[in-house]
Amino acid sequence: MKIMFYKETNFKKTSVGRIPEDWEVVRLGDDEIAEIRRNKIVGNIVEIAFIPMELIPDQEIFAKYEIRDLKDVSSSTYCEAGDLLLAKITPSFENGKQGIVPKDIPNGFALATTEVYPIVCKDIDRLFLFYLLKFPKFRKVLEFSMRGTTGRQRVPKEAVEKLKIPLPTSQEQQKIAEVLLTVDEAIRKTDEVIAKTERLKKGLMQELLTRGIGHKEFKDTEIGRIPKEWKVVKLSDKAEVVSGFGFPLDYQGKRSGKYPFIKVNDLNLTQKYAITADNFIDDEDLKALKAEVFPPNTIIFPKIGMAIYLNKFRILKTWGTFDNNIAGVIPKEINPEFLFYYFLGKTDLKQLSGRTTAPSIRKTTLESILIPYPSLPEQQKIAEILSTVDKKLELERNEKTRLERIKQGLMDLLLTGKIRVKVN
Repeated sequence: MKIMFYKETNFKKTSVGRIPEDWEVVRLGDDEIAEIRRNKIVGNIVEIAFIPMELIPDQEIFAKYEIRDLKDVSSSTYCEAGDLLLAKITPSFENGKQGIVPKDIPNGFALATTEVYPIVCKDIDRLFLFYLLKFPKFRKVLEFSMRGTTGRQRVPKEAVEKLKIPLPTSQEQQKIAEVLLTVDEAIRKTDEVIAKTERLKKGLMQELLTRGIGHKEFKDTEIGRIPKEWKVVKLSDKAEVVSGFGFPLDYQGKRSGKYPFIKVNDLNLTQKYAITADNFIDDEDLKALKAEVFPPNTIIFPKIGMAIYLNKFRILKTWGTFDNNIAGVIPKEINPEFLFYYFLGKTDLKQLSGRTTAPSIRKTTLESILIPYPSLPEQQKIAEILSTVDKKLELERNEKTRLERIKQGLMDLLLTGKIRVKVN
């Protein structure tokens, strides 16, 4: 169905801001708008659909459920198909957890975690309300209303019921929800492609890093079964292990400079290459700090602290440096991307650190890591195959980011009436 838009010119000032003159302002809990469902005791049933907090989405629309024996459910909130479940406890609420109970729920009802409000929509489109409650302008109102002790704060029921929201006609509500649902569907499909590509990458890494390309004969080695033609070498034979340096507080916050200074937090992005940082330094800084920079293709990863458990590996895209919580490996006689993918797929930093309360990885431990060593041409082919998959992943992740920006922009325009949808 084709949807036409037009720019609104006639507004009125209200308690929820400027909205079109023909829109109303209502309270969510008004009798004719919506209500929070009262709890209900369920009996005479053996199995029940149960919705724990982890099955209430923070991005998708519909909640999922699992089947449990009723006797195993000690506390719960009664809900029915079509109810909108709104998380009320921190941090679930701040993380955007809310979802609609699906129509295919067995028996038409379910039990959910006690930390949600089941909202029954009356004279309001449930998808329209779903997006309103996702919109930061109204969600922040509820967030500011949270009460309780630190770590256990909750949105009060009366805050939800008294929440003031704009209300177009039912036809316009449906059209607005339809537009936003279309974008959400595009995001969902992109997520599916990303997940499928990640599975492909994982399978290819397992295959290529253990069996190589076109080999028929294999041998058992200290690192497992590998092609007969491959060698096993120490990391120090083909690369140099280096460490970063302590970063003085005086240099914190320097946003521009010749060299990125990478810290552990900068490794959290999904990109293969470390290309951004919160701090930069210049040649004069290096001289004053008696520090050095490392060349492009240096592989970096955490070596101290709990960040080790995240197994984050990145490649320096340009000359740069990093702090002393990070280790670097400078490839010498090995393809940098082949080594990167081997680390990514076959190296467990947690095991290298030892099982201690303050995990850390010694330089000598890294240097003694045994790695497979195919011929340089085969290393390059393996790296090229996996890099192609990574480029596909990057394109899809960028597309998802683009769609999410579009969605946020549309929510701001449509849910405030700045842009209207034509209703036949």
